[in-house]
Amino acid sequence: MAPENTIPATVQLGDGLTVSPLGFGGMALTGVYGDIDPAQPLKTLHHAVDAGITFIDTADVYGQGSNEELIAQLLKERRSEVQLATKFGILGNVRTGYTEVRGDAAYVKQAAEASLRRLGTDTIDLYYMHRRDLRVPIVETVEAMAELVREGKVRHLGLSEVTAEELREASTVHPIAAVQSEWSIWSRDVERNVVPAAKELGTGFVPYSPLGRGFLTGTVNASDLGEGDFRHRIPRFADGALDANQAVVSAVRSVAAELDATPAQVALAWLFAQGRRLDLPVVPIPGTRRPERLDENLGALSLELGAAQLHVLDGAASAVVGSRSADPNWVSQGRE
Repeated sequence: MAPENTIPATVQLGDGLTVSPLGFGGMALTGVYGDIDPAQPLKTLHHAVDAGITFIDTADVYGQGSNEELIAQLLKERRSEVQLATKFGILGNVRTGYTEVRGDAAYVKQAAEASLRRLGTDTIDLYYMHRRDLRVPIVETVEAMAELVREGKVRHLGLSEVTAEELREASTVHPIAAVQSEWSIWSRDVERNVVPAAKELGTGFVPYSPLGRGFLTGTVNASDLGEGDFRHRIPRFADGALDANQAVVSAVRSVAAELDATPAQVALAWLFAQGRRLDLPVVPIPGTRRPERLDENLGALSLELGAAQLHVLDGAASAVVGSRSADPNWVSQGRE
């Protein structure tokens, strides 16, 4: 039986793509934050769809293809209920590090065919360029992606961690349905240029890591990061910085206490409020391993933040210590 707090409506991103107001990021189901019970991921995915979360996000690099293979098991039974997003372009391993980024036309086609095989489907609803290959003009990459649309293998195109100018260039080739970048209470750099460009072009925004890779939930300390946890490579999770950043969590907790909500719900509600304030369709894709956390996240859809609470949360970003990426050029922040 589906939870009582099912999602009541849909959101239209760009290019006519309609999705659930809250999505699900599949990366955490592959063990990038440490080991995971192999029996749990598929149960969590089914629970998400039962609850009304139909926008499912993955990538070929998550588990080196195993995340797509996992989601294929869900699609076997429920393909018509899901808006499926996946990504290409990063070679390597999320847990141990990346080796290369490719955006050449030949690789775009090769990666798409491989993802379609692993996912066991004929069409990808939203196909993202995961990271920019700086050796290849972005129009060349997007033209190859647009060819996939013409072939019926992809329905909509997306870009991850692009600058405003890169988004504008790409949009001259084909409509871009969504930009996916890190955006949260403690990662707001995209608001300077990328968000305004998305609004200008009619492109929706899909924030990944909307809970600060778990940190904004108030449950992450240095002792919680196991040996296989890739957050060790992120500066703001380093020793010293992680302790200093508890000031951000304190702000979130204070608002949560006022509203009898959880920090996770407050962090997501802030993003929904930002979308309304900026007049931009915003669909966060938090990931989780446990159905009960998924239900908790759904509670953010009915949480209203007042002006004073938004003021507290807006100011929290000024307390952040450390970059969101070890390599600034890896994300849009470093190239703007």
